[in-house]
Formats: sequence, C-alpha cells, structure tokens
Amino acid sequence: MVSPSQTARYSALIAGIIYGKKDMVKNLKPIAAEERRIEEEEKKVREEQERIAKALAEGSLYSLNPACQIFSLHMHTTACCTVSSKRIQ
Repeated sequence: MVSPSQTARYSALIAGIIYGKKDMVKNLKPIAAEERRIEEEEKKVREEQERIAKALAEGSLYSLNPACQIFSLHMHTTACCTVSSKRIQ
C-alpha cells in the first residue's frame, strides 16, 4: 500500500520536473536565437574570407575588387588591383 506522504512526494517531484522543463525552454529560447544570429554573421564573414582566399589562389585579382574590373576594361591596367590585394593581405 502506498502512503499519502509518498504519493504527495512523487506528485511534487513530477510537477517540479514539468515546471522546470517549461521554464528551461522559456529561458533558453532567446539565448538560442542569439546564438543562431551570431553564427549567421560568422558564416558570412567565413564565406567572404574563403572567397578571397580562393580568388588569391586562382590569381584572379579582378574578382576581389569590382572597381578594378571597370578600371581595367578602360585603361588595360591592373594597378588598382595590386594595391587592393596588398591591403587585403
């Protein structure tokens, strides 16, 4: 036979577990959203760095600076690209 005090103790334990889970989810939701936002920003920076590294590895300096593409079409020189690539490194 189960005593009333034992029933009350287990009922309080189960109620505490349920309340704790709801409270935990409520408190962790904004933290998780902030972490996702930060991760998205870091991903953008990482992708930009990978793009620059890939362009440097291929030797395609024109893809680093869009102004160089326009300038080189008219002047047939890569002076601005060499300057911008030195700034990047």
